[in-house]
Amino acid sequence: MDLDLRKLRYFVAVAEHRHFGRAAQALFIAQPVLSRQIRAFEQELGCPLFTRSTRSVELTPAGKQLYDEAPRITTVVETALRRVHEAQRGEQRLVVGFSPGLHVSDAIRAFTASHPKVEIDVFPLRWWERDAPLRDGRAHVGFLRRPFDDSGLRTVPIGHETKVACLPATHPLAGCRTLTLADLDGEPILDGRTRRTSSLEEKFELIASGQGVALVPVSVADSYSRPDLVYLTVTDAPPVETCLAAPESSCAAPVPDFLDIATATLRRHPVDSETGRRPGP
Repeated sequence: MDLDLRKLRYFVAVAEHRHFGRAAQALFIAQPVLSRQIRAFEQELGCPLFTRSTRSVELTPAGKQLYDEAPRITTVVETALRRVHEAQRGEQRLVVGFSPGLHVSDAIRAFTASHPKVEIDVFPLRWWERDAPLRDGRAHVGFLRRPFDDSGLRTVPIGHETKVACLPATHPLAGCRTLTLADLDGEPILDGRTRRTSSLEEKFELIASGQGVALVPVSVADSYSRPDLVYLTVTDAPPVETCLAAPESSCAAPVPDFLDIATATLRRHPVDSETGRRPGP
């Protein structure tokens, strides 16, 4: 079965607006045309995507699944088309993804010194995506923290980071010098299993307002300093490994060159696992 990307775009518009009229306006097409296209799309897929009534339009289970998958599908296609056009123009571009708090500037400077014609973009990796942008083409290489799915990826360990406890400044434990994991027993921990947040900023706002605490890598703590939060070393928290990663299928320059240069640069200037910083010259 072929997937009609134009109909997929129409589907996403209806799913977002939950209204055929408003979706048609956003797409600059007539509502009857949109309705026919969605019915044809459902027939092609062999399943209903919406339940319709005179008052509402709701996604079916199949529709909800497609709505979840749609951003990945469109991203892969858009990325592929961009690379095709870059190849036609003779351009080389490298997109470097990085997890919050991890610094990539040293590696990029070292790479650019020997590859001045390669255009570099940086791509912040959201914590819940981890390795996904490497798989759908949004990033060529990534600076990641474990855990992540490394199947199909070439990974190079580049260091370890300690984790610290992030607490509101008004918390009873805020005055301690250090903590252990036992000290946090019974505390509401904000992580992906207990409460999903859309960004680190949202997580820190929840912590500052007394909604919970979190364990974060020390480099993240260093990047998000604020007076209503405190960061305390947790002496028995296991360190988190940091890695360079790229798809195993990325065998053509400039990806392997970047991995080699970045690895050598980071080994010459390792990050202090206790502070999350590289030592000065």
